[in-house]
Amino acid sequence: MSFRVTPDPTFRDALAASDRPQIGMWVCSGSALVAEICAGSGLDWLLIDTEHSPNGLESTLSQLQAVAAYPIVPLVRVPVGDRVIVKQLLDLGAQNLLIPMVDDAEHAREMVASVRYPPHGVRGVGSALARAARWNRIDDYLAAADSTISLFVQIETALAVENVASIAAVDGVDGLFIGPSDLAASMGLLGQQDHPDVVAAVEHCIRTISALGKPVGVNAFAPATAERYLAAGANFVLVGADVAILARASEGFAQTYIHDRAGSVSAPASGSASASTPASTPATPRAPRASY
Repeated sequence: MSFRVTPDPTFRDALAASDRPQIGMWVCSGSALVAEICAGSGLDWLLIDTEHSPNGLESTLSQLQAVAAYPIVPLVRVPVGDRVIVKQLLDLGAQNLLIPMVDDAEHAREMVASVRYPPHGVRGVGSALARAARWNRIDDYLAAADSTISLFVQIETALAVENVASIAAVDGVDGLFIGPSDLAASMGLLGQQDHPDVVAAVEHCIRTISALGKPVGVNAFAPATAERYLAAGANFVLVGADVAILARASEGFAQTYIHDRAGSVSAPASGSASASTPASTPATPRAPRASY
C-alpha cells in the first residue's frame, strides 16, 4: 500500500491568505499536553520556543505532533541562528522557523541559506530519514522543500533596528518579528519595554518593514500595547504565554481563597484570644526555595 502526504500551509501562506492580523501565544512549558491544549484555543498560531524554554529536539517533536491535528500554525523559535540546529529542526518537521538576534542582512542571508538545499543553500540532505519529508512520502520533497518552509527573523537589538530595512529586503526572509524586551535591554532600558524610546523604535520598525511589503510581528502581552502595535500595522502578535497564564492564574487562586479570606476574618478583641485560638492574620505567601 502506498500513499502520499501533502505538507501543511506555512505561516507565510497563512499571513498572505488572511485579511486580519494573526493572533498567537507562546508555548514555553516544554509540554506536548499543554501545547495541545493551546492548539485547540481558536488562536491563529503558536510559538514553540527553544531559546528561553526547557525544549530540546525530542520535546519539540512531541509538541509538533500534538498540535498537528488542530487548525493552528506552529512556529518554532530556534535557540540560536546556527545552521546545524536549523537543519535538525527542519528535519523534525518544523515548517516555520523564527531566528532570534538577527542584527544585519548578512546574518539574515546566512539563515536563508540554512533552510535551503544546495545549490541555493547549505541545508544537509537527510529527507529519507526525516519527518519533514514524512520519510519520502511527500512527492518531490527535495525539489519543493522551499515552498513548505517559511523563515522569520527577530529584530531585538538597537543595531538590528538600525539595519531593519536591509534585513527586511533580504530575499527569502518571509517576515520579521520584533522583541521589545531584548530591544529595551540593548538600549540601556532593561525591563522597560514600554519606555517611549522603545515604543518609538518598535513603531519605526513596523513602518519600515510594512513599507517594504514584508509581514511584521511583535510580542505584546499587555492588551493596550498589543492594540497599539496592531493599530500601527503589525500583522501578527503574540499576546500571552502558557507559563505566564499558569503563573498568574494560580496566584489568583491563592489571592482569592487564602489571602482575601484571611483578611476578611475579624481578629478577636484584645486579650480575648486563647493560646489555642490565635488571632487571625492575613496569610503570607511562601517564599520559593532557591534549589539550584
